[in-house]
Amino acid sequence: MSATQRTPIPPDATAIEAADIAVRRVKRYLSTHADEHDIRVVVGGDPDNTLSLPRGAVELLARILAHMAAGQGVSVVPAHAELTTQQAADLLNVSRPYLIGLLEAGEIEYRKVGKHRRVQAASLMNYKRKDDQQRRQVADELTELNQDMGLS
Repeated sequence: MSATQRTPIPPDATAIEAADIAVRRVKRYLSTHADEHDIRVVVGGDPDNTLSLPRGAVELLARILAHMAAGQGVSVVPAHAELTTQQAADLLNVSRPYLIGLLEAGEIEYRKVGKHRRVQAASLMNYKRKDDQQRRQVADELTELNQDMGLS
């Protein structure tokens, strides 16, 4: 996968509107057909032109559409992809030196290829998930503390 494929694709106003409509329809379909593992999609209104998609792909499509409907750029990175430290830093929205500190502290797994570090996307996403969870927990604790003190 090239670096350009990892670059988020920002939606324009037309794409945002289309994604907003589509995400609602896809989510509704997924919620009312929870037992289906293989989802058939008619392309271009022609019943003879039907795709069979795995449920996971349609669920991923729903997430992509939700981000686009919110006006956010989207990129897809396979879990097995190896990223440079700059690409990994960009995905976390941190500086490269900060990311290297996380790598050297053992917070994110990596391997060396010659002098260069490579970060597996799955390890990076695991770190991000844990970090997001910790941030939410701290924010909840602060909110509770504010309420206990009568500040909010």
